[in-house]
Amino acid sequence: MGQETVATATLQCTFGAAPSVFTVLPKSRTMCGGMPAANIMDNIPMMNIVPFGVCSSLSNPTVASATSAALGVLTPMPCIPVTLAPWAPGSPTTLIGGMPALGNSSKCTCNWGGVISITAPGQFTTQIK
Repeated sequence: MGQETVATATLQCTFGAAPSVFTVLPKSRTMCGGMPAANIMDNIPMMNIVPFGVCSSLSNPTVASATSAALGVLTPMPCIPVTLAPWAPGSPTTLIGGMPALGNSSKCTCNWGGVISITAPGQFTTQIK
């Protein structure tokens, strides 16, 4: 069993330098622990998933360009998340807004190669299967 993820959860990207705060709009009108509950489709860059400081992935064109200009010395650049796929896995038994609920063990992949994980779900009382 995992914990339901809500707004204000803490996220971390494998290529990001800093954690970020998850934003969930109350569009499904489902609350958990006094905060809007998330589902697997809460993966929109710059709305749900905000930047992680600087990015160090060479798949990111800005990082690759800056690294090339620095003669091969890795040069991190500002993070701009690009998350097209939904979070996975979602809850097989709990639906929020008609979509699987987002548990604290779910991951989301950035197009630049980073794996975004939930380090703190934002609430610790409601568990989902």
